Amino acid sequence: DQAWGLFQASVAAHDNHVAYYGATEPTGHPDDKWGWAVQLALSIKNIPTGAGDVINISGVYTDGASRYNFQNLSGGSYSMFGSSGVAYQSVGFAIAPDTVFVTGSSQETVKTWGFRGAYTHNWDPYWNTALYGAYAQAQFGSLAKTTLCGAGGAGGVFGGLAGVTGCNPDFAIGQVGIITRWTPVKNLTFSADLNWTHLDQKYSGTVGYAGAGTTAKPAAVYELKDQDTIALLLRAQRNW
Repeated sequence: DQAWGLFQASVAAHDNHVAYYGATEPTGHPDDKWGWAVQLALSIKNIPTGAGDVINISGVYTDGASRYNFQNLSGGSYSMFGSSGVAYQSVGFAIAPDTVFVTGSSQETVKTWGFRGAYTHNWDPYWNTALYGAYAQAQFGSLAKTTLCGAGGAGGVFGGLAGVTGCNPDFAIGQVGIITRWTPVKNLTFSADLNWTHLDQKYSGTVGYAGAGTTAKPAAVYELKDQDTIALLLRAQRNW
């Protein structure tokens, strides 16, 4: 940590301890499996655009510890809906667990990587604006892909469903946003955060969705495709 900025390296270990194969203890469970994550971060201060301006960049790689990437970014599971020209609507599914297993198997780790960066400019002592972006990928192993999609992506639990023409649980998330903060007095900040998120999922075709009350979506045929969403967060924060 110097006047010019900060360089940081961090590691984490995560013990994946899961429940039972079935609903009761006699069904057994897989052995624990350790996961890990490593992150490198760089902060550059004293840049010529203004006093207090800063550029922050970080990159992370995880193996069996997905939460250190996705939960820090935008959550670990998605069920996003949009428009479609061939079905009732479209949907994008994605989930980033730490490990996966099936009855009788050991745990298979899920690998992820990602990076994020931001540039913050101070307009005056009370106002600042930050531009930020992030990208992350989740990559599943052979156990998950074979179980979900079968050999070659044309079978398994999901890939064998009627209408599914492409099956791969791997996915990526990209984000771009801008946030402006106003701090009229010390420890009180008002902010407006506009964010665009893109889900790049690898499924294709159509799928019969059973519907869910939590999303207010009816049972219908949905097209499997990438999704986009825009969110605006208005926030007031008081620190004591």
